[in-house]
Amino acid sequence: MALEYRVPAEDELRGSLDAAATAFGEHVEDENFERYRQIFPRDRVLTAFDNGTPVGLTLSVPFELTVPGDFVEAAGVTFVGVSPTHRRRGILTTLMQRQLQDVHERGEPVAILWASEPVIYGRYGYGIAAPVAAIEGERAGFALRGDDGPRGAVRLISEGEAGELFQPLYERVRRARPGMISRTDEWWKLQRLRDSEEDRRGAGPKFFLVLELDGEPAGYAMYRIRSRWERGFPHGQVLVVEVIAPTWEAERELWRFLFAIDLTDKVSLFPFDPASPLFLDVVDARRLQLTMSDGMWLRLVDVEAALRKRAFDDGEPVVLDVRDALLPLNEGSYRVGDGVARTDERPDLRLSVGDLASAYLGAFTFAELNRAGRVEELRPGALEAADRLFRTPQRPWCAEVF
Repeated sequence: MALEYRVPAEDELRGSLDAAATAFGEHVEDENFERYRQIFPRDRVLTAFDNGTPVGLTLSVPFELTVPGDFVEAAGVTFVGVSPTHRRRGILTTLMQRQLQDVHERGEPVAILWASEPVIYGRYGYGIAAPVAAIEGERAGFALRGDDGPRGAVRLISEGEAGELFQPLYERVRRARPGMISRTDEWWKLQRLRDSEEDRRGAGPKFFLVLELDGEPAGYAMYRIRSRWERGFPHGQVLVVEVIAPTWEAERELWRFLFAIDLTDKVSLFPFDPASPLFLDVVDARRLQLTMSDGMWLRLVDVEAALRKRAFDDGEPVVLDVRDALLPLNEGSYRVGDGVARTDERPDLRLSVGDLASAYLGAFTFAELNRAGRVEELRPGALEAADRLFRTPQRPWCAEVF
């Protein structure tokens, strides 16, 4: 093969995106292509060409990622795929390696993604960083504990009004919660609020709901209804797109509304926040049918820069010996706790860059990783010390699959 890896020209972009879409058994439709041209910076698209024909792709979108105590520039990796005619030839490995080098050169300390096949990305130094849940709850029997009745008022609003009211609410949550990502006005319009026939997948239109408490917007939800009737009886499903509220009081009222929609018997959402109090605040948690999944993955592209952006609790410093075969510049020991710096001191813990990513946002403790055989304790007490430094008040969550 005469393989070439480069940014596609403008007239090569459609074929490049199609090469990745083909890996998922799809094609890029005209409407989606115009949208992709607006939200995917072409200079961040990397295509593999075989004698001029696109056969593989990866691209990234610049986001700001919330980390404990701060924010960090992140490359949101998406649209990764290799044509089925060119599988198992090392193309994906080359694409991922070159993308990581590009992200490093751009000065973005981390890369993030949602894995189509989780087995793939651990090979490239990614680790599970923000696990998520899913619910497919039964409407029958849904009840909130100690319920004194609804509070506030809910309104169905237009897409235009949603664009005005939802963004400030999302920002309040996003800026306080590790794992959440920024959204530009363009991203809101073309990704979150748009309502195309293709996105419906047999369901109805997208509805926009705002909750007001004391006359002020306090939370929002987006949802669709998939109608189904059997022998004259309704068995519809509420397909929740997103529920965002800065307080549990507001989120609780939104769930009350969603579980009360007529002509339905199920309410589902993925990704659902695994830290949501809903599981503990319903009378029968089993009816939520909650399941866990890997969620968002993270790759530390520049370990020192990423650690410097994160806040740490007070405590005894630890020295982390980080292994990174794919980006050797990251290899070495880092002293964390009284600042962050490379060091020649004897390490206290040894782990891979992917396993450090799993602790970076607070998804897993070092003790948990150690019990799974993923962190080696080289000094007694180092696990406890590291967990004290990396402790976070709330585990991370990302509300959007990108």
